[in-house]
Parts: sequence; C-alpha cells; structure tokens
Amino acid sequence: MSSQTAVIDGYVAGKWTIDTVHSDVSFYVRHLGVSKVRGSFASFEGTIETAENPLESKVSVTIDATSVSTNNEMRDNHVRSADFLDIEKFPELTFTSTAIRPKTSELFEIDGDLTLHGVTKTVTLQLELNGFGTAPQGHAIAGFSAATEISRTEFGVTGGAAGAAVSDKIRIALEIEAAQG
Repeated sequence: MSSQTAVIDGYVAGKWTIDTVHSDVSFYVRHLGVSKVRGSFASFEGTIETAENPLESKVSVTIDATSVSTNNEMRDNHVRSADFLDIEKFPELTFTSTAIRPKTSELFEIDGDLTLHGVTKTVTLQLELNGFGTAPQGHAIAGFSAATEISRTEFGVTGGAAGAAVSDKIRIALEIEAAQG
C-alpha cells in the first residue's frame, strides 16, 4: 500500500458492514455481440475497514453464486450450471482488496483478489466515493460505487456450447451502502 495519505472531505474511519438492502451487485455481458444481458446477485455480504489513512483501507466481499438472477429462470439455471458458475463446485465468489490508489479526491483504484469458479486473479475496481453521512436512525453510513471488467475465460468459465454466443468480457458494477459498526 502507498505511504501517501489521501485527503477526503467528510471521511470517517472505522469498520463498516455492507447494507445488502441498500446495495446492489450486478453485471452485464453481451449476447451475440448485439445486446446486453443484465444480471445481479441477491445474496452477498461484506465488510469495509476505512483506515485513518484511506489508502490503507480494506474491503472483503463474499457473493452467493446460487443467488444469481437475470430475470429468466431458464437462463439463470444455465448460468448456475457447470457451463458457467458451476455452483455445485463453486458456491461463492469472493473479493479481498490488496491495494488502494487515489486518482482524485473522490476516485480511487482498488486492486484485489477475485475468486470465481475456483480461480483467483487480481482485478482492479474503479471506485467512486459517494460520501459519508448519518442514517435517520443515527448511525454512520457510507456510499461507494465501483466497476470493473473481467474475462470470464481467464477464470475458467467457458460457457460450454453456449459460450460462443456470450462475450468473454463481463462488466461488473457495485452500488454499496455500508453502516458503521
């Protein structure tokens, strides 16, 4: 991690739990090169530790692969199958941060280890700090948006016979609200 310190207006150091009711983990992939199929994961959990020096902060997320939804039951079952996520062997996806770099006072890059389909690769998330505030119940909250693009085949996700119809590139988008405590 960088020894440099980032200065962020309203920054609050502490431990945070992702509020899954007010967060979203989604993705899209091109189908036949002409349309985008969107999906999301309904079940996930994670923690964020905002350090006194923001560049020493940490993120850890676990996603339940069985909770994938593309709003089409037949497609969802195929995505859960051995052709794609293979949830019987790999029921979870995980991300653990390893480094944070500032781009501006509100934009950061977060490197981390993404484990998908039993393969771990380093990915870089483009992170936007949406801010810190107080919920009506009085506890501290924080908001973050992050995105990255991965190659599914680099994670061993071939798609079987349907693989040729689905782009290799998958765009991942996260909208996260976290509560301190």
